[in-house]
Amino acid sequence: MDSRCSSIDSRFTGRGVGSINSTPVSGQVESYEAAEKKCISDVRRTFCLFVTFDLLFVTLLWIIELNASGSVQTQLEKEVLHYDFHASFFDIFLLAVFRFAALILAYAICKLRHWWAIAITTTVTCAFLIVKVILPKLLAQGAFGYLLPIISFVLAWIETWLLDFKVLPQEAADENRYKSFVDATERSPLIGPGPVSEGQFYSPPESLADSDEDLEDKHDPEKGLIQNVT
Repeated sequence: MDSRCSSIDSRFTGRGVGSINSTPVSGQVESYEAAEKKCISDVRRTFCLFVTFDLLFVTLLWIIELNASGSVQTQLEKEVLHYDFHASFFDIFLLAVFRFAALILAYAICKLRHWWAIAITTTVTCAFLIVKVILPKLLAQGAFGYLLPIISFVLAWIETWLLDFKVLPQEAADENRYKSFVDATERSPLIGPGPVSEGQFYSPPESLADSDEDLEDKHDPEKGLIQNVT
């Protein structure tokens, strides 16, 4: 259902059932299934791009937070090597990496068609962020103490909305359209009616003898009159 997959779907629907007899049905089905294994749908690709944007955006904000608090090297040592759950934003970055790795593995590589993977990532994200913002030290870090948790929370729920309301319903509709096409091909005759036989319109040729006599009568009307009298 899948840029090439969607084009196959549109080609199937555009042809309609009436053109089934013009091409081998088995060849169409096999080409569709082969293309389906090699690509993903446009809406699923958009979802994967948004998951990548989630990781890059959180990473960018974290780097800005490191620069705003001092030199990057000093802050990295403080937040990574001397990690403190109460004051470090490194765990929020790792949370974005976890969402990216889990969702890309599930929906881009394994091509799952179920919501359980994103349900796990969203639940883990929400639970972790709620616990983290309850602690007072994080909110004392300034604007980033509010910004990073809120953005991570919103992005996780946007990903859930995209998958549950866009990706899965759209792919289910494409799959149903493909199945209806296959069912239509199975019900339709594989070989259409043959060409009309010339024998159906056969008419016997006129007698050559009669034709010659008619021609002579037309050229010699007196002879024809004598024959009629006799």
